[in-house]
Amino acid sequence: MPCVLLRGILVEEKDNATPGKSPSFIHPAAIVHPGAVIGQGVSIGPFCTVGSSAKLGNACQLYPGSHIFGNTELGDQCVLMTGAVVGDDLPGRTVIGCNNVIGHHCVVGIKCQDMKYKSGDECFLEIGDNNEIREHTSIHRSSKPSEKTVIGDNNLVMGSCHIAHDCKVGSNNILANNTLLAGHVVVEDYAHTAGATVVHQFCHIGSFSFIGGGSVVSQDVPKYMMVSGERADLRGLNLEGLRRRGFSDSEIRSLRIAYRKIFMPTDVNSGGIENRLTEVVYVAPFLYLFHSLSTRFIAVSISTFCRSRMKNLHMFLLCVQWFSPFAILLLKIVVEFASFDLGVVIRMHATVALLQEITTNRMSCQIAPLFSKLQLQITAINQSELLIH
Repeated sequence: MPCVLLRGILVEEKDNATPGKSPSFIHPAAIVHPGAVIGQGVSIGPFCTVGSSAKLGNACQLYPGSHIFGNTELGDQCVLMTGAVVGDDLPGRTVIGCNNVIGHHCVVGIKCQDMKYKSGDECFLEIGDNNEIREHTSIHRSSKPSEKTVIGDNNLVMGSCHIAHDCKVGSNNILANNTLLAGHVVVEDYAHTAGATVVHQFCHIGSFSFIGGGSVVSQDVPKYMMVSGERADLRGLNLEGLRRRGFSDSEIRSLRIAYRKIFMPTDVNSGGIENRLTEVVYVAPFLYLFHSLSTRFIAVSISTFCRSRMKNLHMFLLCVQWFSPFAILLLKIVVEFASFDLGVVIRMHATVALLQEITTNRMSCQIAPLFSKLQLQITAINQSELLIH
């Protein structure tokens, strides 16, 4: 939409004005390239810089002395505090979602500190919505065109943190002051690091985990665990974090049993962790944690589906006959990533008789073998529980 600059205020031309929408304000001391795309209601303070390829969504605020460079896109209602620098004049792109706060003197979306990076290569950074990135934090773009640095939604990144190239940070995480993530680190969802935490490159931090202050993490952190130490060791389950996130007492009890069985074996001949996982894979109380240690993070949607319990699963089993192509794909994933929750729900609320009826009378030949495999898994779980009791 055509705009003109008048006395420091960017206003829509009269013939093209949109009723009910506020004009953008640009201070006369700001430098805004004519090629930049500015949304409605944007406020740009003095001594700011907006590059030629920048795109600012509606109602963004740039406080004095903040800068946007390169091919950078800000979603609606983003705030750049004084001294913040977003983007770089490099090939590639920086994309930031809506309602993000970039704190004082943050540096976001610049070239990585990796010797693998070759000058002229494209590099990328993507940040979701509703993140608060506090003062003096640095977040770098990827090291290769085939990679991306990715941050999800609703994260709190406290002051002086560093998120290096090619990191994948999920959603709803809290990274306390001076948390340093080296290259290619993966942080799932609802993880919490205390202050001065250092994570070695390529490490994987599981969901709902907690890392104690001053820890150096040089190995993967399993889901639901609490670790700490100069070379971080397991300290038990993140009980307080699990309670805060709504885990039930029965779920926590199952996790505690699984933790003791896997990480605190009493049998000296139990072998390595692989052997202990194999030993408990079909024992119902342990499947919940086993699944999280192996594949659950790959199938977040299946985990959500499993938690819907009786009603949703029963409706699925009754309606799946009408959606055969979708059912085939979903059932393949369910079979591969079937969790303890799913086994319980099927066994208690959708009996084997119901499965047999659907399989024999209403399902296509492609879906029938999948249900047969699920029945075998249910039978194994039942037999294991009989052995336990």
